[in-house]
Amino acid sequence: MNSENSEFVPNVHFDLIPIKNLVSNQDYQRNISIKHVRKAASNFDLYQINPVKVSRRNGVNYVFNGQHTVEIVAMVSGSRDTPVWCMIYDDLEYSHEAEIFANQMKYVKALLPYEIFQANIEAGNDEQLIIKDLVESYGLTLSSTKKPGSICAISALERVYENYGFNVLDRTLRLIIGTWEGEDLSLSSNMISGVAKLIVTYGDELKDDVFKERLGKISSKEVTRTAKDRKAGSLGFAEAILLYYNKKTHFGLSIFDLYGKGKKKGIGDNIQSDDEDGAVDTAYEEIRDQSY
Repeated sequence: MNSENSEFVPNVHFDLIPIKNLVSNQDYQRNISIKHVRKAASNFDLYQINPVKVSRRNGVNYVFNGQHTVEIVAMVSGSRDTPVWCMIYDDLEYSHEAEIFANQMKYVKALLPYEIFQANIEAGNDEQLIIKDLVESYGLTLSSTKKPGSICAISALERVYENYGFNVLDRTLRLIIGTWEGEDLSLSSNMISGVAKLIVTYGDELKDDVFKERLGKISSKEVTRTAKDRKAGSLGFAEAILLYYNKKTHFGLSIFDLYGKGKKKGIGDNIQSDDEDGAVDTAYEEIRDQSY
């Protein structure tokens, strides 16, 4: 090794160490997330496995970066005799390990949803290719920033597709674009998620022509303002849209269904809400009063 560059190269060596010979219960570490381990194990990809960082003190191999990697490999392989590649440091003290652990992500730039989406496009992954083709079929593009004729709510598109499928995402975009004709705020993450929530909750009871007629009279800016006054996130948008959809009708769509109350089991059952019963009843009364 060139001595002039040695200060930039960590003094480490690599070795395959059986999982049973690794210790990862230091106080500075977070608890193991079994949910995360199971999810990663069910989607295991050998090429996503990184070397585990190990501090060897007094002959003991302490993991200070990669404890979840260790548990994922153990779960997939079904054995703690399975070895993993380890990057071993022989000169660290406990306090130094804790400092490295605390700051390991401090200067790491996370990938943006758009960057991940584009990488999946280059990899030829079906989900992202289908979403891209669908968006472009409506004369729009995908973008990392807001600009006319584009959607930058990448995560919302993927979430609707993954949770509810192609048809719901297609109908969501069709309603939004047919109603607001590409207005900037109409293509936000909360708007997309809110309209999808209405579709999966009410299905065919939600009439596309009625939706376009009634909501078309209300700008996406007004819907956004009303949504923020009602509740945070996509649920506020679903409520606001439902309010305008039901306005001046005696028998509109019930808000109880939006919150899963008294609804028959179906595609909308996995919609989550953190609202208490009182909040639901209050919201229902507000919408009912404004509907007459």
